Amino acid sequence: MPKPGFKSITVSETVYDRFQEVYQKNKAGLAMKGVNSFSGYVTYMLEESMQKDKTFARYAPKIEKISVDDDRVILKDNIKNRIAEVAVQRGELFCQLCDEKDCVHVGFVFSLPDVYEVLNARGIKHPK
Repeated sequence: MPKPGFKSITVSETVYDRFQEVYQKNKAGLAMKGVNSFSGYVTYMLEESMQKDKTFARYAPKIEKISVDDDRVILKDNIKNRIAEVAVQRGELFCQLCDEKDCVHVGFVFSLPDVYEVLNARGIKHPK
């Protein structure tokens, strides 16, 4: 039974093991972000996922993914009626359309789960 104010959930052993493995590998860096326990890590990841979903839901009708190449993502901006190219430059994402590192197109690219995993593996983080 969880402590008052908390709820418990059930996940498969595979999912649990995957989260535990990532948590153990990144424990030091997570501690610097205030994540000091495995349950805190899972909570942090759930909150991050919900934020990405919120961003995706907010901009998805306005922006569409057209293609993903090695170092770039092509988007269709339905508001500007333009094509936006977001490319990796000097280890950061850069939007060719807006000429910026932190615009709605860059944020949208980070909200794409398949792209985010590749960027995260390369150490490319979203500017906050």
